[in-house]
Amino acid sequence: MIVTGVDKVKFVDYTKSNDFYLFEVGKYKCGPGYSYGPIVRTRTIFHYVLSGKGHLVIGDKRFDIHEHQGFLIPARVKAYYEADTEEPWEYAWIHVDGPRTLELFASAGITSENPIYNPVSDSSMVYECIAEIFRNSDRECFCYAKVYEFFDYLIATSENQVKNDVDPRLAYVKSAISFIRLKYSEPIGVEEIAAACGLNRSYLTRLFKHATGYTPQAYLASYRIKKASELLQETSETINSIAFLVGYSDSFTFSKAFKRYRNESPSDYRKKLGKG
Repeated sequence: MIVTGVDKVKFVDYTKSNDFYLFEVGKYKCGPGYSYGPIVRTRTIFHYVLSGKGHLVIGDKRFDIHEHQGFLIPARVKAYYEADTEEPWEYAWIHVDGPRTLELFASAGITSENPIYNPVSDSSMVYECIAEIFRNSDRECFCYAKVYEFFDYLIATSENQVKNDVDPRLAYVKSAISFIRLKYSEPIGVEEIAAACGLNRSYLTRLFKHATGYTPQAYLASYRIKKASELLQETSETINSIAFLVGYSDSFTFSKAFKRYRNESPSDYRKKLGKG
């Protein structure tokens, strides 16, 4: 179990997985009527209710939630949640985002339109995965494994899990992601990605954004910056060389893109890591 207390949180920054990125886990015991928001988060967060009850408001819909249920707050969606005044909830949360996050939550039937997790069997392992990450937050590979377990248990126990009604259009999105991961170091753009999938650019963009929350161009750029960050941290390659290694034609364009995503230049990022 996570250490008992009013507010416990572990911040991590694990972004090397090609499926999802893990940023934090925590646990909070709310006081009566405690509320949060309205807020629009930049990343997806999932809460699992350990005890008590409360409610969530997304758009004009209210969802009443109780013990052993969970609720999703997707990125870029305005949300408000509040603990009950008589039986305030205690919840654990996992702050996870990345290319397959929305797809995996959707496999459990958890979406922006239906953000509530209703288990049909023992859901304690959903919480235990979060607790294990909390206890072992310094073990990167272990934490990745536990996030996979978290999604596995969430999908397996969800009342609304998707079994046979899988949208075949997701195959195009997966194909596009595979192409990007294979060819990111080459001078590719959305036209090349769409052509590799046998689709036109605008149709692929609609499919891709619906499935992942990113446009293909945004995903390609973020993936390149992720790979560049790894090279800056793990190698002594020059910034100019790294720019070419991750698909940029010159270091100036690369540096502008890196600063847009990281809020610092490649050289400042390397210095912060003690590599400069």
